[in-house]
Amino acid sequence: MRPYLYFLLLFLVVSSCKNEEELKAFSNSRQLANDTLERSKDKNEKKINEFAIVIHGGAGTILKENMTKDDEAAYKLKLEEAVRVGYEILKNGGSSLDAVEQTIRIMENSPLFNAGKGAVFTNAGTNELDASIMDGKTLNAGASAGTKTVKNPISLARTVMEHSPHVMLAGHGADIFAQEQGLEIVDSTYFYTESRMNSLKRVKSHEENKKKVNKTAFYDATIKDSKFGTVGCVALDKSGNLAAGTSTGGMTNKRWGRIGDAPIIGAGTYANNNTCAVSSTGWGEFFIRGMVAHDISALMEYKGLSLQEAARVVIQEKIPDLGGDGGIIAVDKNGNMVMEFNTAGMYRASINDKDELYIGIYND
Repeated sequence: MRPYLYFLLLFLVVSSCKNEEELKAFSNSRQLANDTLERSKDKNEKKINEFAIVIHGGAGTILKENMTKDDEAAYKLKLEEAVRVGYEILKNGGSSLDAVEQTIRIMENSPLFNAGKGAVFTNAGTNELDASIMDGKTLNAGASAGTKTVKNPISLARTVMEHSPHVMLAGHGADIFAQEQGLEIVDSTYFYTESRMNSLKRVKSHEENKKKVNKTAFYDATIKDSKFGTVGCVALDKSGNLAAGTSTGGMTNKRWGRIGDAPIIGAGTYANNNTCAVSSTGWGEFFIRGMVAHDISALMEYKGLSLQEAARVVIQEKIPDLGGDGGIIAVDKNGNMVMEFNTAGMYRASINDKDELYIGIYND
């Protein structure tokens, strides 16, 4: 019916024109509106970067006064190492999927981040790892949750995507699948780090003290102190394909098989060649409820928002309104890059096609 209504409206307008000058003026104004629309479209579609990559290493209460110079240097060095691995892949014509996987593996192999080697401990003193990856070209995706023996969960997520009929595998079954697929399997002691064990002890002590005062309040206090550290990567390659990936050890002192947003497609990870690629880090329960990664893409696709504006609305308005906090990294189909967060800091880095490197930690 809509085409008929359009022509009916056009007929009425033309009929109401009293002379040729009015008709000409109407035609000119219509052409001007069309020209303006086309210029706006061209502006929005302008390619900023032929390829680009952005990474994060977690968001939270990251304050400069609490960071030693050595620790700050170590984080910056590892962030640069990781992002340059992906950059070299993209620069040489490699795929965004390869760039995302290999970049995240660097962070998973470092004890600095809450993923892989540096994963936090559960209440039972074990490590349960989650990861996901998504291909923006095909909308295919893979994820794993609660694995205990896979050295690099991001590689397991990609293997699930490419070598199984499923999107997500969890727990013991995911570990078995990884072994069957020839992925590197490690003993659980590989994930042990003294700093993460000390964090678990502090959180448990804090939990016990809170229980004595207020049994309903200790969960929130514990979560606020232990929810961050996820790593992620988003990339645009020279072929115009987007990809996103996320990996985490979850929340310190988690129990009952708790799973956050990192392995949830649409919440922690999303990629679509029509819009953008997104990786999230934050209070997973709220990022799941808000379907943060997909919401940013949807605001771009259905409301015509820019990546920057869509990310701002979701991270600075929607998630805080729900009661959560955290951040995202994203890149759109034109190479625009965004690192949006509502916390005191977020470990982050990016490189564009001009080899311009950016590294950030604090909210500055």
